[in-house]
Amino acid sequence: MNLKDLGILTPGPARTSVQTISGTGANHSGALFLSKFYQWNGPPTIYLSNPTWANHHQIFKNVGIQPVEYPYYDPKTIGLDFSGMKEAITNAVPRSVFLLHACAHNPTGVDPTPEQWAELADLFLEKGHYAFFDCAYQGFASGDLDKDAGAVRYFETRGVPMLVCQSFAKNAGLYGERVGALHVLAATKDEADRVRSQLSICQRSEISNPPAYGARLINLLLNDEHLFEQWKEDIKTMAYRIIEMRKQLHHILTNELQTPGNWDHIISQIGMFSFTGITPAQANAIIEKAHVYMTGNGRISMAGLNSNNIRYFAESLDKAVRGTL
Repeated sequence: MNLKDLGILTPGPARTSVQTISGTGANHSGALFLSKFYQWNGPPTIYLSNPTWANHHQIFKNVGIQPVEYPYYDPKTIGLDFSGMKEAITNAVPRSVFLLHACAHNPTGVDPTPEQWAELADLFLEKGHYAFFDCAYQGFASGDLDKDAGAVRYFETRGVPMLVCQSFAKNAGLYGERVGALHVLAATKDEADRVRSQLSICQRSEISNPPAYGARLINLLLNDEHLFEQWKEDIKTMAYRIIEMRKQLHHILTNELQTPGNWDHIISQIGMFSFTGITPAQANAIIEKAHVYMTGNGRISMAGLNSNNIRYFAESLDKAVRGTL
């Protein structure tokens, strides 16, 4: 795979990569590797954002690493609790491991700004922390592969120790083919070679070899200039459609229906998911009475909205907020 084209890590002798069973497999392989070889400063612990992808907790527990949550989502602002996040990073023991969502945070859709990422990198370097990046939605946040890899690449240029879990399930439409990769940033070529050897041993004992078909498709996409450009345009099409749905939903709620509350978070959040900020009771009313399905905390899939159903959803949301549904 051509890592440079994807803008994840700059190819070099101190980088090592292995194919994994999609992003989930990359997370597991990264967790397993750290459980065996990371020099923990105390009991093996991984800091996960609150909230995070639910599967993260079980993945790390399965390899004996205890998940601990750090503040991330602020329900009062329906945005990032940046001060709480920084405080947790500062107060963690040196050389702690933090899982970071590279872009399009799942499930909130709330990402740090480039300036905030720079502050976080400063803190990681000061404390000697290890960054465990999960990159599941590259291209689906902004429509630009390079922009969505910005946080990872910035941490790399700053020299933050890290690994990156990468998925091609969404951005290449290969969910069922389970195509992913684990990239580890080592200090030297010798260290990278030793990391690759141990990752190969771990993979061999669990899955023997990853499936080839989907990986061959990705290899073709990344190394054929015409197909790569076409793929980037397809990613833009998908990402921009989701962004347009955000704009339309915000417009209907704010300007047409004048739904009580501030709905700016609909357009400030990014990616496939959005935390609407509604209460569990309001979410349940929409599920039970309007038959629009979402999680109990009000998270919706923006990808599920289209020009045919967005007004129905907006009107149902409006009625739920007003208590008239």
